[in-house]
Amino acid sequence: MAERSDVELMLAVRAGDMDAFACLVDRHRNGIVNLSYRYLGNRADAEDLAQEVFLRVFRARDRYRPEAKFTTWLYRVAVNASLNEVRSRKNRPTHAAANLRAGEDDDGVPMIADEDATSPHDAAEREELRAHVRAAVAELPDRQRLALLLNKFHGQGYQEIADALELTIPAVKSLLVRARESVRQRIEPYLQAGIDLWASTGSKRGTA
Repeated sequence: MAERSDVELMLAVRAGDMDAFACLVDRHRNGIVNLSYRYLGNRADAEDLAQEVFLRVFRARDRYRPEAKFTTWLYRVAVNASLNEVRSRKNRPTHAAANLRAGEDDDGVPMIADEDATSPHDAAEREELRAHVRAAVAELPDRQRLALLLNKFHGQGYQEIADALELTIPAVKSLLVRARESVRQRIEPYLQAGIDLWASTGSKRGTA
């Protein structure tokens, strides 16, 4: 029996199928946790936010319409939840970079490869560069950071990001250009010649 698509599962959820909802959670939970972690910088907060996202998905099941990819709709819910969480932190600001440490299951900066690091010294320099990139990404304005995370770490194209952020495609392109330039300016002193900061991470959709 063929595996049911996301849309088929969500339509089943709308009809009251809780097993279908469990399948959707199992299929997409890691992606939402990883997005939340890269955005918020705290694993526990990311886990809590992911639960909130899927709770919102379940509550919105009667309003779901299969007019776009399920993942586009899901990431829109996640983006809104992330922005709401950041707004609620205005009186207790946090910096994602402070909690993003090397050695965790995702360091948040896969765009800098280790394949050219031929010595411990080279590896140390790469790790230092990763730390500076993490700090630079963490300090981007909210929508720039989300656009960059969706594009470079979650393989989202311009249209998908536009749908998730409820922006036009030109606005998304502008966000990405500004985000990349801001990060590059911040880490320029640490860049080694020949490093392609925005090398593809496996998906070339929506890249400039």
